[in-house]
Amino acid sequence: MEVWEFGRTVRRWRDRVAPEAIGVPVGRRRRASGLRREELAALAGISADYLTRLEQGRATAPSAQVVESLARALRLADTERDLLYRLAGHAAPGPDIVPSRVTPSVQRLLDRLSHTPVVVYDAGWTLVLANAPYDALMGDTTTWRGLDRNAVWRNVTRLPSRVVHTPQEQAEHEARLVADLRLTASRYPADRALRRLITDLTSGSPRFAELWDAQAPPPPADPSRRKTIDHPAVGPITLDCDTLLVTLDDLRITVYTAEPGTEDADRLDLAVVLGTQSLQH
Repeated sequence: MEVWEFGRTVRRWRDRVAPEAIGVPVGRRRRASGLRREELAALAGISADYLTRLEQGRATAPSAQVVESLARALRLADTERDLLYRLAGHAAPGPDIVPSRVTPSVQRLLDRLSHTPVVVYDAGWTLVLANAPYDALMGDTTTWRGLDRNAVWRNVTRLPSRVVHTPQEQAEHEARLVADLRLTASRYPADRALRRLITDLTSGSPRFAELWDAQAPPPPADPSRRKTIDHPAVGPITLDCDTLLVTLDDLRITVYTAEPGTEDADRLDLAVVLGTQSLQH
């Protein structure tokens, strides 16, 4: 019964979301008052086919990650989010679990940065959300699944990235990420998903295992906080890269900006325009 009720509840809440309130463009011919299924699926980072099966009660075991993504996309209040977890057969995350909740106030902040590349990670460096300008700048994140959503894994296994690092910069970046993950593990010792992530990282990456066992202090942070992105369409773009910590929610928000009037600012604008156009098609 709860499986069917989960889908029915998602569908009902989808119908009440005003598209313009969350930045979804509304054309004159639009008939749906709320979000279309495809729009909610895109916002939640799942396929429209999977959302269809969820709403129709044909998909019976949505993961906690999917539930959280739907709650975030639907802009649910805390009580509604907790209900959605229960309907999916999960307990709502408690204080001993790494949070991935984007609160309404943080979401409003992100909405005001809708034309700026922004990516949000949880304390375990697993991707929570990336906006369209970020995907346009860095490459599409919507296809990332499993470990590929984790920044530590992507770096220690040297998965393709548009960020240009010297070998030393890359090594120091990896060491900082692993050191931060160790601090996270000490704060959330009861989080089984976090322990499983660390086990998977250790068994899947000799580089991670080496850094984790060394327990060396992290290298000092790069004071310039600048990154060069080698964009395939517009070439290299050097940007300021600032990571903001939402302390109560233990989230990391990284924002990429360029000084107005510079060539890098022009290239960033062009990359975002080209990328968002290609992502929409």
